[in-house]
Amino acid sequence: MRVAIASDHAAIDMKSALADCLREAGHQVIDLGPATSDSVDYPDYGYKLAEEIASGRAERGVALCGSGIGISMAVNRNPACRCALVSEGLSAKLSREHNDANVIAMGARLVGIEIAKDCLDIFLNTEFGGDRHQRRVDKLSAPKREGVTA
Repeated sequence: MRVAIASDHAAIDMKSALADCLREAGHQVIDLGPATSDSVDYPDYGYKLAEEIASGRAERGVALCGSGIGISMAVNRNPACRCALVSEGLSAKLSREHNDANVIAMGARLVGIEIAKDCLDIFLNTEFGGDRHQRRVDKLSAPKREGVTA
C-alpha cells in the first residue's frame, strides 16, 4: 500500500518511527516532511497530505502534530479526505469499519509510540464495513441540508 505521512515539528520523532514501521511492513512510504524539528505550520503539511490522497498518489495517510487536532482539521478541508483523530485501537478500527477513513491523525504529545503503532496497524488492516455505513460516508463528501432535523 502507498501511505503518505506528514507531521509538524512536534511530531517529527513519531513520524520517523511510524515511517520505519510502515517500511518494515512492506508499504511504500511517501514522507511529506518536515525533515527537521525546526518550527513549521501544521496546515501546510496537512494540505500536502490531503493532496496526495485526493490525487490517488497515496491510498492512505497518517497525519501527526502535537495534539493531532490541527493537522486533522487541515486534512479534512479536502472533500476527498476522511481523516479521523484516533488515540487508541478501537477508534482506529471504527474509523475504518464505520467511516471508511483514509487518513488517521494522532497527537505525539498525547499518544505514546507503542499505542500509535497499534493504531496504525489496526487502521491499515481493517476493512470498511459498507452496507448501512456507505450512505453516511457518501454524505461526508457531498453534504446536503435537506431532511436534516434538529
